[in-house]
Amino acid sequence: MQEAFLHFVWQHQYFNKTGLSTAGGKPVSVIKPGFHNSDSGPDFSEARVKIDTLDWRGNVEIHNRSSDWDAHGHTRDKAYDSVILHVVWDHDSEIRRNDGTEIPTLILKDRVDPALLDKYHQLINHVHDIPCENQLAHVDGLITRSMLDTAAMERLSEKSGAVLSLLKKNGNDWEETAYQLVCKNFGFKTNSDQFLGLAERVPFKVLAKHSDKIHQLEALLFGQAGFLEGAPDEYSKKLLDEYNFLYHKYQLKPPLSHHQWKFMRLRPANFPTLRIAQLAGTLSDPKGLFSRFLQVESRDQLLRTFEKSTSRYWNDHYLFGKKTMAKVNSIGAASIENIGINTVAPILVAYGKTIDEQHYVDQAVTLLQELAAEGNKKTRLWKKCGLQAQSALDSQGMIQLYDNYCLRKRCLDCKIGVSIVRKPQEV
Repeated sequence: MQEAFLHFVWQHQYFNKTGLSTAGGKPVSVIKPGFHNSDSGPDFSEARVKIDTLDWRGNVEIHNRSSDWDAHGHTRDKAYDSVILHVVWDHDSEIRRNDGTEIPTLILKDRVDPALLDKYHQLINHVHDIPCENQLAHVDGLITRSMLDTAAMERLSEKSGAVLSLLKKNGNDWEETAYQLVCKNFGFKTNSDQFLGLAERVPFKVLAKHSDKIHQLEALLFGQAGFLEGAPDEYSKKLLDEYNFLYHKYQLKPPLSHHQWKFMRLRPANFPTLRIAQLAGTLSDPKGLFSRFLQVESRDQLLRTFEKSTSRYWNDHYLFGKKTMAKVNSIGAASIENIGINTVAPILVAYGKTIDEQHYVDQAVTLLQELAAEGNKKTRLWKKCGLQAQSALDSQGMIQLYDNYCLRKRCLDCKIGVSIVRKPQEV
């Protein structure tokens, strides 16, 4: 028996209460099951239970077996002295508090509908990637919609937490933080670490001084990326001369090596050299990235923020010294939308939380609703179940659901799973 199921049963009171009594035979009435606690300490807080003639208020702890109380070290933990009821599936030993007083025990084993337990086992033991794959179509659409929105907001919150952690590392400098996150996003999955390493070697405050001279931005970025080693043509040599001067002027950290960058199996449009050129174009604006992000309230505004021209050299180059006959396109809308999903929206949420202004959280949600849904393995799994993402907000919710609920078999923490497992008469 898994404790997650027992938590579910207790929280929703899905058990037979007729003649309810403790293991010692004292009558029990559950007035209030309490609030589920996901942090350390007892499983449910602020419960209210009447045992015999006494009205108890406090915490409830849940275990598979009574002996788990000692196995988990609760006897020596004063945080558990406030437990008023020990709820178990099997009762195999008497349990006492730190002061020696006995804790009343409620046994659920013979009080839970077998059909409820069977539905739970069918769900979590399913062989499909998404446990409810064969049952999702029968779930009320409002429940599915609600859970998808909940998961999307969870994902936004988690991403905003990562933003705030980086912000703290950067001494609460929002511009530096936004710049580093954008750099990491420019590398996408293949070169994200390298781009972040580049950002750490060229501080935003240095680049901001040269925002009106794109060749100086390129010199700093390409030089610190290691791509100006052995400059093969006239343009790269000019950048190298500029870089050598700026490198010593600002006493920059040692550059990366060009060998650290990955090109294999990338389309030329995704080569890190072209991405760096596009990054330089994006930074060629007197307004900082963070300042511009705060103004992004729609997809069109997002696209305009990143639709900055590269230097003319990159109109027919993907690499230094190798001219191409094909026209090199600017950063595409799909790439910009990816940055909007993974960088701009989380920054807006993080900032809104920091200054306690809901407007920026709403702004992030509106933006995600306007952006196209992502297409990847996880969203395709949901499509197979009959759930089609209509926007980036939907696809973010699907990714969160799959990663944090389906893979971890947290069906009873999911509104969809609960609607499937709940008592037959409530289906």
